[in-house]
Amino acid sequence: MEKRHSSVEDVLRQIGQHERFVLTSHARPDGDAVGSALACCQILRAMGKHADVVLHDGVPRIYRSLPFADQVLQSHRVLGAYEAAIILECDSIHRTRLEGLEDRVLISIDHHVSGRPFADVNWIDPHAVATAEMVFRLAREAGVKFSPEIATCLYTALMTDTGSFMFQGTNENTFALARELVLAGADPAYCARGIYFAHSVGKIRLLGEALRNLSVEGHIGYAWVTQKQMERCGAIEEDCEGLVNYVLSIGGVEVAAFFREMPEGRYRVSLRSKGKLDVAHVAESFGGGGHECASGCSVDGPLAEAVRQVLFQLRRGPSVQ
Repeated sequence: MEKRHSSVEDVLRQIGQHERFVLTSHARPDGDAVGSALACCQILRAMGKHADVVLHDGVPRIYRSLPFADQVLQSHRVLGAYEAAIILECDSIHRTRLEGLEDRVLISIDHHVSGRPFADVNWIDPHAVATAEMVFRLAREAGVKFSPEIATCLYTALMTDTGSFMFQGTNENTFALARELVLAGADPAYCARGIYFAHSVGKIRLLGEALRNLSVEGHIGYAWVTQKQMERCGAIEEDCEGLVNYVLSIGGVEVAAFFREMPEGRYRVSLRSKGKLDVAHVAESFGGGGHECASGCSVDGPLAEAVRQVLFQLRRGPSVQ
């Protein structure tokens, strides 16, 4: 049976019908995934429900100072008598990389333009600037009071998913939401310090390697790192997060790509746009997805072929409407 799109009311109806929830998001979670899951878990608990967050890769280092982050379970399988699973900003069970979700009631909450209705309840709103915005609306509809801890999680999610309020789509509603969260107790300076001023030495060394591999061809910029460079720098997977933005920061570059070699020889590709090109469409052509201005995918190596394929699609990619 074809899955249909749902509303916040449908989500609340399902929450009312069940008592035990597991919450998760995509593997290698970003700030919106972590912050939204942590906040949503606390919102469910405030509603009198039993709720836990399970993430395949756990919480990345830069988000571990968030409230409740130490309660997240890292696992490859969901165990326990959970009746329902809430999957945030993720377009399939597969991308959670978690086993054991299939036989539960599935609720998807996602704001990506590439979001797919795979669950029993699919609340997908591409007009929301972040999944955190949807979790905020869920709490408000449920009548849950925003504690400073919940506000901190949601503010961090909002800040990171908008590129510190710089990405296309950021508007007056985004700042109105940020204001609400600050009034509820989120400290903007504290949230920013934990994300932007707490890099590891390995990440900074890796940035140097990536910039040595920088190329600019017209309005397209790209950089890459190999597995050997990662090991030499003492860097880990999460240290690649955000490196593509340094490429995008170049004047005249409208779209940027960052290629990270994975152990099996494929390349993980981060795509960013200043707003003229829809990189979600390009990512989808390789089986990935995301935002119009921030997306990702994986492609086969070797590096030269991976770069050729991605740049070909970027050159012919559609403009943002």
